[in-house]
Amino acid sequence: MKKSAVTALVIVGIIVLFAAGACSFYTGTYNSFVAMEEQIKGQWAQVENQYQRRLDLIPNLVATVKGYAAHESQVLTDVSEARAKAGGVMQMPADLLNDPEAFKRFQEAQNSLGGSLRRLLSVTENYPQLKANEQFLSLQNQLEGTENRISVERKRFNDAVQLYNRTIRMFPKNIIAGMTGFTQKPYFSADEKASSAPAVSF
Repeated sequence: MKKSAVTALVIVGIIVLFAAGACSFYTGTYNSFVAMEEQIKGQWAQVENQYQRRLDLIPNLVATVKGYAAHESQVLTDVSEARAKAGGVMQMPADLLNDPEAFKRFQEAQNSLGGSLRRLLSVTENYPQLKANEQFLSLQNQLEGTENRISVERKRFNDAVQLYNRTIRMFPKNIIAGMTGFTQKPYFSADEKASSAPAVSF
């Protein structure tokens, strides 16, 4: 009788230890997913900040260029329209990071704006007085700095997404991710047009 009681206690102890370990693993894994997701959101906020900074610089840049190159109306119109479209995309819903299609639309709008800006800056090469204008040079420098910061923040965002995506796909954590609704996040991909010189037609 004593022997069977001891055996039962040992079995119960093993079950309790196993349950405690499993609970601890589940809790730790879930919390790590939350922490990584918050890291992604933080990096995303930095990306948005830089895109917003670029949007804010464009009206002054366009106005300055217009003063010297008013007949480049198509290029100026393209930049303004691309800015309007990208500005609308900046108002995307909070779950953008969980919606690959919405994320793709955001990226396409930003890439389109970047292409329009490259065309605008290419056109300004034909206007020596504009290139000597202090306000234009200041805006151009600010824009270039912003584009560099956008690249840096996008890379940091992609690094955070890569860590998160890899973690939620690895066994056995993928089981917990599936049970609790953690899904993969989209990456920023390179803008294919950025590697080639913009085509400018007059």
